[in-house]
Amino acid sequence: MSTVDVWLANHCPNLSPGQYQIISPKTSDYNCIAWAAEEDDRWWDPTDPYGYWLDEVPRELTLPAFIKLYQMLGYEPCDSAKLEPGWQRVAIYTRNNGEPDDAQPTHVARQLPNGRWTSKIGELEDIEHELNALRGFYYGKVTQIFKRSINT
Repeated sequence: MSTVDVWLANHCPNLSPGQYQIISPKTSDYNCIAWAAEEDDRWWDPTDPYGYWLDEVPRELTLPAFIKLYQMLGYEPCDSAKLEPGWQRVAIYTRNNGEPDDAQPTHVARQLPNGRWTSKIGELEDIEHELNALRGFYYGKVTQIFKRSINT
């Protein structure tokens, strides 16, 4: 088993080994926030004062900050994760820390042209998977879906 296989088995109990494919080598060059934005050359982090983050977006690990981030990248909120020709989607996963309005972003995934999703797993590999397969105690649940025209 690869490192990502072991990590996923321990942190994503709804994701069986046959339900995902590793699609890139392990790297610490970028994270899921960047990968969802189609960047693979820098680590995006609102909590690191020296890390990359859009100037117009608050440097905080909150759902409103992540919503603003992806809106600044041309995405608009939507209600469906279904594949739609001409549109690309991203999904923000959050965990609730006890209060109803305390949803903390934990992960971001991007929809692929085949309708499946791709995720960068920390400093490990990128994988292809079904959207809800990452639900659970570690990533929480999908809280917000966005879409943008692929012609943008």
